[in-house]
Amino acid sequence: MLWLASAAVRRSRRGRRLGSRKFRTLGGLRPAPPAGGTATPRRGQCRVRAPGVPAPATASRRARPEQRAAMVPEDRSDGPGAGEESARLQAAGTVRKGCDLSTDSLHGRLQSRRARIHQQIDRELRMRTGAENLYRATSNARVRETVALELSDVNSSLQLLKEELAGLDSSGDTGQPESEGVTAPMIPLGLKETKPLDWAPPLKELICRHFGEDGASYEAEIRELEDLRQATRTPSRSKAGLELLTAYYNQLCFLEARFVTPARSLGLLFHWYDSLTGLPAQQRALAFEKGSVLFNIGALHTQIGARQNRSCPEGIGRAVEAFQRAAGAFSLLRENFSHAPSPDMSPASLSMLEQLMRAQAQECVFEGLLLQAPRAAHDCLAQLRLAQEAAQVAAEYRLVHRTMAQPPVRGYVPFPWITLVHVKAEHFHALAHYHAALGLCDGASVAESELPVLEKVFLASAEARGPALPQEREERSKLAKTQQRPEGRTPSFSRVKVADIFHRLGPLSVFSAKNHWRLVGPLHLSRGEGGFGFTLRGDSPVLIAAVVPGGRAAEAGLKEGDYIVSVNGQPCRWWKHAEVVAQLKGVGDEGVSLQVVTLLPAAELPVSGDRRPALGGLLRSQKECGQETPVPSRGSPRPRPLLGWNHKANRGKTGRRLSPAPQP
Repeated sequence: MLWLASAAVRRSRRGRRLGSRKFRTLGGLRPAPPAGGTATPRRGQCRVRAPGVPAPATASRRARPEQRAAMVPEDRSDGPGAGEESARLQAAGTVRKGCDLSTDSLHGRLQSRRARIHQQIDRELRMRTGAENLYRATSNARVRETVALELSDVNSSLQLLKEELAGLDSSGDTGQPESEGVTAPMIPLGLKETKPLDWAPPLKELICRHFGEDGASYEAEIRELEDLRQATRTPSRSKAGLELLTAYYNQLCFLEARFVTPARSLGLLFHWYDSLTGLPAQQRALAFEKGSVLFNIGALHTQIGARQNRSCPEGIGRAVEAFQRAAGAFSLLRENFSHAPSPDMSPASLSMLEQLMRAQAQECVFEGLLLQAPRAAHDCLAQLRLAQEAAQVAAEYRLVHRTMAQPPVRGYVPFPWITLVHVKAEHFHALAHYHAALGLCDGASVAESELPVLEKVFLASAEARGPALPQEREERSKLAKTQQRPEGRTPSFSRVKVADIFHRLGPLSVFSAKNHWRLVGPLHLSRGEGGFGFTLRGDSPVLIAAVVPGGRAAEAGLKEGDYIVSVNGQPCRWWKHAEVVAQLKGVGDEGVSLQVVTLLPAAELPVSGDRRPALGGLLRSQKECGQETPVPSRGSPRPRPLLGWNHKANRGKTGRRLSPAPQP
């Protein structure tokens, strides 16, 4: 077996060399350059490209994946009589709105390149894992030497791919406008990529086993969910793209409320690629899917903010709001997400991204004030305020640079980001002194009595008492002050109203995986002298509040706390109280046929399924997901939050840290 594996490795390396025009890693001759082309530089050799000359293509070894592939071993109600088939699904046009499927646009080409790089990184990682296993399994010196060479080659390819991905994240091809007077680019964040997901098998099985319905009858709903998820892979950089991601996020809230319990997950494997390193990450928790979508919401806000025209007040205002929304999304993710499987969603990375977005928002605020500078060119007080704002921006970027330079963030943040942040910190520090000099030297002459007041505007220290003119540079660097500090703004999920795709299963207050019930009936009732012998309460579904002892309802087997789900064969889970009463009043001597469900107490709930601890979640109410919070009915357990990733909100109440569910 070892010699077979060794032969496979040798064939892998030989096949890669045959299809590659790149020079060999371990020496040897390089192929001659094509006619009319330029010679390929050796490793470590630099070459300056002339202006206008495009960057060279990536190594052909990565450009031919087919060669390397062979080497890799709001809840809606139904009216009376509408039936189960009366549910109207969302129109396809609504779901597709905000999706950018065009590969001709700059944004589409960048997303396609990112997707290809992620696939190649995944392939290289699988090859490295196989080579490492072979290296540990064999004791043959020749085989180990061959495998070591292969590992060196794979690691080199991974490094090149990561550098290429970092180049995409740091390139200027982000659609940023050429704004007059704006020279410093903003840093946008790339979207996390994912793989297609087949929702049908687990959802059909759960609908059949837990809800007692035919899972095949929900193929249209499952297909709509899959189409919605597919559309979120390429959102447009606009308000419609944000609404598309938010709509899918809200649908995940409905899915978690209906199908997920702490003791059982959906069983799906969610596969996402890291936005910074391109490394793949997998997890079966639905919270990982929600966290990745929330991360993309923040990343899309950064792209929208970076492409605004900041040479006008309107564009600056939109950029400030976009970066504030991005900071709020990353802050929300950091506070409520735990055990991140990928570096970009770790607390350190999210804290760095939050600081970066606030710094960029502060820079936009300074640019907005700078637009008014020509009107106050000789206003000493206005120039000193500009100096304060510039010093504040420098302080923000200095904080971001310190965070980026510390491990573990330093290991996976693109190096151009660190350089640009450092340059901006020094640039705005210099601008602060420049505007202070303009105000003090070129400003209108002021009375000598006003000089102490003007000095305190720019030189006011943080201490209660201190020298009016700090002499040390370290002290002057602490004098930053801003009139407008942009704070993070949490994305408003409730603004995007969505309807539960699986609303036909019934109201979430009763018909969810957290509750267990028994279907009873159909039961035939005839009207007696005192009526049917029961009283009703509530809406959607209607609850049997009381049963008269010895009455017709008690004889038929109805109990207090049952929910009516069918009247004469017509599904009525979504009917209002008045609609059910009207149907019962219209019954003649033939009687009525009712079908009810009885909730089972907690002691009778079966314990089965996946008990592995899931991720914590965003502690948000159902109203924030775009739906009304259902009123808990008698006999139903207390509803849990739609998003329950971790329990940080409950630590102050319990006084102790909650532990994950035990292993089976």
